[in-house]
Amino acid sequence: MSDSHALLERRLRTLVTDTLGCSVAAIAWLPGQLGPRRFARIRLEGAEPRSVVARIDAAEDPAARPTGVAPEPALEPIRQLLESHGLPVPRRFAVDEAVEITLLEDVGDVPLRDAVRGAARAERSALYTEACDLVPRLQRVAPADVPAFRRRLDPELFAYKANLFARYGLALRRRAPNHAETQAIQAAFARISDQVSSAPYRLAHRDFQSANLHVVPDRAPGTRLAMIDLQGAFLAPPEYDLVCLLRDSYVELEAGEVQGQLERIRPELPDAPEPETFAHRFDLLTLTRKGKDLARFVQAARERDDARFLQHVPATVRALRQAASRAADRNPDFAALADIVDSLPESTEATSCGE
Repeated sequence: MSDSHALLERRLRTLVTDTLGCSVAAIAWLPGQLGPRRFARIRLEGAEPRSVVARIDAAEDPAARPTGVAPEPALEPIRQLLESHGLPVPRRFAVDEAVEITLLEDVGDVPLRDAVRGAARAERSALYTEACDLVPRLQRVAPADVPAFRRRLDPELFAYKANLFARYGLALRRRAPNHAETQAIQAAFARISDQVSSAPYRLAHRDFQSANLHVVPDRAPGTRLAMIDLQGAFLAPPEYDLVCLLRDSYVELEAGEVQGQLERIRPELPDAPEPETFAHRFDLLTLTRKGKDLARFVQAARERDDARFLQHVPATVRALRQAASRAADRNPDFAALADIVDSLPESTEATSCGE
């Protein structure tokens, strides 16, 4: 154990003792994801709850932040706001602001993506119904003085996603994109930005996918899910969180499942978009969201030697192809993007792709 790691564990033990009044039985570090944030499960000795999760926020290097991407706010006060509206988020027990450690309710280690793996169709449908039902509840949260309501899916963010997709997503073809391809992607994403800008913007989790919805043990059906990773919340069109969930790279749902959930939940949204507009925006946002996700998977493999996410490349490419084809059928202006997407292989050989 390094000196810095040992120091961090001592801080965790001290924070637990000082704020919860009990001793630490064990500390287990949880697997990391794409971001730099770290998590540890802390088992408590002779206390209730029996465990908590420590969230350790790494200090951000401003120079490393891409153009067009604002720094993420802190977990509070969005967690507290959602909690006050009865939404299922982890409780907060304590915080050490000096080193950005937060002790949170332990909502278990079974994300939705694991819970539905091998589950019967009825069980999977019930869990996804519960997840989709959270989206209208999120969108009904009234504007408040928290950073989430000052952040939005804007043209700069679409431009960032376009450049990321062009640089890393197209590298699956084992060559860098040419100038015309990069321009076509930038133009298509800018067109998407313009077309969705007329949508009613509502509160969105922003990363509402199966990895960030945990199935909490011993909870009754209809109340089993807890949302984590809340700090990125922002304002977005009403389809955004549904894209994150139903076009999730980690769980590839059948077309009928996706359509059924969309038809069921659309009228429940606060603004109840017209069906064709709703379907079109869903496809357009799928292109930008999945283009970004594909790029991040490849980027992690190439620049961090982290190939864990390459297994999700095939599902991501399939989602992009389906959305691009439908978008081009509706509007020929997306034909060039559809051709580019169609050229992507369902390959995971991204770590050796050249610049």
